[in-house]
Amino acid sequence: MTSGDLTGRSALITGGTRGLGLEIARQFLLAGAAGVCVCGRDSSAAQDAREELLGVAGESQEVLAEVADVSDPASVRGLVAATLARFPELTVLVNNAGVYGPKGAIEDVDWREWAQAVETNLFGSVLPARELVAHFKRRGYGKIVQLSGGGATKPMPGVSAYAASKAAVVRFAETLAEELRPYGIDVNAVAPGALNTRMLDEVLAAGPERVGETYYEQALEQQRSGGVPLEQGARLAVWLASAASDGVTAKLLSAVWDPWEELLEHRADLDSDVYTLRRIVPSDRGLGWGEG
Repeated sequence: MTSGDLTGRSALITGGTRGLGLEIARQFLLAGAAGVCVCGRDSSAAQDAREELLGVAGESQEVLAEVADVSDPASVRGLVAATLARFPELTVLVNNAGVYGPKGAIEDVDWREWAQAVETNLFGSVLPARELVAHFKRRGYGKIVQLSGGGATKPMPGVSAYAASKAAVVRFAETLAEELRPYGIDVNAVAPGALNTRMLDEVLAAGPERVGETYYEQALEQQRSGGVPLEQGARLAVWLASAASDGVTAKLLSAVWDPWEELLEHRADLDSDVYTLRRIVPSDRGLGWGEG
């Protein structure tokens, strides 16, 4: 296989009925995937996504669209069972489903909405992986691609549920990667960059009073500039789903800033904490204190 070649591979993509998830499914088909299953909560959006993807798929490529709540264990079990029934040789799981959740100061937001955002983002990443791990272990191979975001690497006042859950998602991916390393299963997280999707619309609708002046101004500038193309993050997901990235695991990779297409030239260096969440100590910033 060449880089980005998904010939013969099939994938389950959560949150795949719109936005980045739909673009990932499209790019998977263009890369030769045997089939994709996309899921979302809305049946109409799922059907629309399937029709759109069928317009890209070749005669031998299959497209499945399912309705599922990725934060609900029973719903995820049904989703995985339906996907494996259609694609028994499933190779790739892409956890893309995610929400911002309530916007505003932590003492003001609705608690249930806050908790539901964490359930969607975190549980929605853990549950599909949990259901598919045994399948991947039996095959002795698998690819799990987790979509992350800016919330994983920096504070995001006003959207604390999103920030906290995305940081948790990345650490879960790193941890799962170590659990699955002996089985030939790679687990990585993708930071796709600032995307102009419905989530940006939510921030703009919330206004500076709820998300803060700085974040709101950044969102306005992102809207004006057009944001990062969806294809950029989708291409990184394709690479991580392909054989070209075999052995690259437990990493958080930026589609915008990291030279991911060149990582194979530095494979020996990847057996370290590069591209991972970590604590910054004074010496990392050239400060002469804090050493024991």
